[in-house]
Amino acid sequence: MTRSDLERIVGEREHALLEFKATTGQRSDACKSVTAMLNGSGGRVLFGVTPEGVITGQDVSDQTLEQLSTFLSRIEPTVLPVVERIDLPNGKAVISVSVDRGQLKPYEYAGDAYKRVGNTTVKMGAHEKDLMLLERMHGTSRWENQPASGWQVGDLDEDEILKTVKEAVRRGRLEEPGTTDPQEILRRLGLLSREGQVLQAAVALFGKRNRLLPDFPQFRLRLARFRGVDRDEFLDSKDLHGNAFRLLQAAQTFLVENLPVAARVTPGIFERIDDPIYPPEALREALVNAFCHRNYAIGGGSVGVAIYDDRTEVSSIGGLHFGLTIEDLLMPHESLPWNPLIARVFYLRGLFEQWGRGIQKIVGLMERAGLPVPEISAGGGAVTVKFMAGGYVAPTRVPHDLNERQRAILEALAQGGRLSPAEILRLLPEEFRSEDKALESRRTREALTELRSIGLVGQHGRGVGSRWYLNRERGAS
Repeated sequence: MTRSDLERIVGEREHALLEFKATTGQRSDACKSVTAMLNGSGGRVLFGVTPEGVITGQDVSDQTLEQLSTFLSRIEPTVLPVVERIDLPNGKAVISVSVDRGQLKPYEYAGDAYKRVGNTTVKMGAHEKDLMLLERMHGTSRWENQPASGWQVGDLDEDEILKTVKEAVRRGRLEEPGTTDPQEILRRLGLLSREGQVLQAAVALFGKRNRLLPDFPQFRLRLARFRGVDRDEFLDSKDLHGNAFRLLQAAQTFLVENLPVAARVTPGIFERIDDPIYPPEALREALVNAFCHRNYAIGGGSVGVAIYDDRTEVSSIGGLHFGLTIEDLLMPHESLPWNPLIARVFYLRGLFEQWGRGIQKIVGLMERAGLPVPEISAGGGAVTVKFMAGGYVAPTRVPHDLNERQRAILEALAQGGRLSPAEILRLLPEEFRSEDKALESRRTREALTELRSIGLVGQHGRGVGSRWYLNRERGAS
């Protein structure tokens, strides 16, 4: 590193990937920060720079570097940070210690794990440390590649197994196996152990429903249709158990039966739509992600679908792993499925097209449909994809074409809530507000009356003091 490089880096000020230490007398705290950076996205610690970002340097001898190396050796698992010396004009030097993102998380210093929160280093909680340990073991020991105790090939749905192979061959993703023997097919799919035992991944994918309980209560799908925009009142609710393919089909059927087939108000247009208000392919992609990436090791876990008047949420138990963030999901990224065996079978079955592109595909489908980008959250032990309707969705079919004035009124109400006829008139485009105010007022009231008769708007009160609003309840049942 050159002095100009040093000045540029110091100019960034301290952040999650950069920390300053005035001297190596603070090497113990610095090693905690290096440990935290290994547990995060990597980073650099500079000795000889004050917390305010002043490059002062320090006296650096061979003994200084040896002592620093001794402290760094207390980080476990063992790492080899890059240590550089940058000489300064005043005869002193700055020491740079840098590391990349660690591959064997969690890393510990003197028996404790650390993480970066902004530009500070804090001790990592036991739960977070345990999750990192699970990720470290993920390649060789995870829930899906463990034998399913007491399960035989005959306990699996043979029709689903054969359907999977047939579809994979048709799509050119699997060579013709030349056999219809379920055991041989499972072996080729990597769903049997070396000893021929059925793996838990095979049970998750193909297990017969009448065999799943009580062994696997987590093979669960929760479905709900709520009235309005909160959870106060159910219109429909189901709690199902089954293998992943059966539950996926049940979820899609529930969406078709319960999603509003609706007229949607968006800026400049009000049109009748005879399809679900969200792109079916986007919803299916979210469901497939949920079944592929959920944490099956949690006995009380599930995949959930919740439909509200203004949104639909698809959730799965578990969290984001391998350092992925919500921002990462929205950009091209390496595919890191938590259940790679299960995800591979979904891929062979043709239920997704490209690895690591699920969320981006959902975003593209929603944007092309003129709908908001889905909101993704990871908290409370689950990952949730929230599809927002955008504007106002009336949960009913419009019985006939609407005229331009009626469309403009609906758009005004979508923006303004409960409005009087006079307030509505003021929000209408110029062509609906001529100099004859009495005529325009009468036409607006007539349009409101017609919209009320077909259930798209409601009215509170009478006459000039009445308040009109979009009817979000009609047709919801």
